Amino acid sequence: MLKNTIISISRQYGSGGKELSDILAEKMKVRCYDRQILYLAAQEIGAESVDIDSVNKLAYDRGNIGLGGITGVMGMGNIPVYNQMFLEQARIIQKLAMQGSCVFLGRCSDYVLKEYENHYSFFIYADREFKEKRAKELYGSATVEELEKEDKNRAEYYQYYTGLKRGDCNNYDMMLNTSRISLEDAAELILAYVEKRQKDD
Repeated sequence: MLKNTIISISRQYGSGGKELSDILAEKMKVRCYDRQILYLAAQEIGAESVDIDSVNKLAYDRGNIGLGGITGVMGMGNIPVYNQMFLEQARIIQKLAMQGSCVFLGRCSDYVLKEYENHYSFFIYADREFKEKRAKELYGSATVEELEKEDKNRAEYYQYYTGLKRGDCNNYDMMLNTSRISLEDAAELILAYVEKRQKDD
């Protein structure tokens, strides 16, 4: 595998995407970036003293600006905190991608890095029954309806900033249903795909 291989994982909430990203990073012997990007972005905009969970939730409240896509938002002179957070996250993602191989989980990284060489994006999803089981096992009292509500927020966030539909097969190299395959096997499948692509290119 090339030394500057970047993998982006997008996922439905409750599909096991977080665990899969960690497995991938471990197999590649690289770092997996997720919430760390949010902390770094908060520091860059001088909001490190703000509760990060509150900032993260605020990011999903896009207000009534009616703007979408990175280009549109970057053209604003007075950018609200949640838009600043997205822009800073995008810059950090690009900076980290330039430093060598790594795995990104969410944060619209598939879109932010879509023009980068040796970047591969994957969408992880699962059947409702699978997510319902994980909700009971891993999320305490969370219901599958609550998982789906959070998933809807993430989908709206993605569409707001990218202008694209999250989960559309045209946006990814591959989509995997983790209800039908173990996370370990899913990681192996992703790595085999990446290695095959790099060999053929």
